[in-house]
Amino acid sequence: MERRMKVALIGGALLGIVCVVGAYIRSGFSASPGFVFSLWYNRVIIGLAVGAPWKIIIRRKALLRGAFLGLLVSFAFYSSTGFQDHISFVAGILYGVILEEWLSRGEKQL
Repeated sequence: MERRMKVALIGGALLGIVCVVGAYIRSGFSASPGFVFSLWYNRVIIGLAVGAPWKIIIRRKALLRGAFLGLLVSFAFYSSTGFQDHISFVAGILYGVILEEWLSRGEKQL
């Protein structure tokens, strides 16, 4: 499980960069450094939650777990924006699924 956590944290950090670039472009290149860091850090936390040593279950349920964890973690950021950043909220849910998919493929090889 140690490898799963490392891979998930790296994946969360990389997806965070993608999300930050998108948010920065959507804001017209005017997003504050605090906002950008908070968004990136939120994605790293999604990686932490998804990468935890969860019981191995069937892929479909694992993807639903990723979506649920993405929703829970993203909701914290979404609420801090006054429920204004809908795209980042939905992206967080998708990132949970993407991370779980990536991890479940790698677990077969471990």
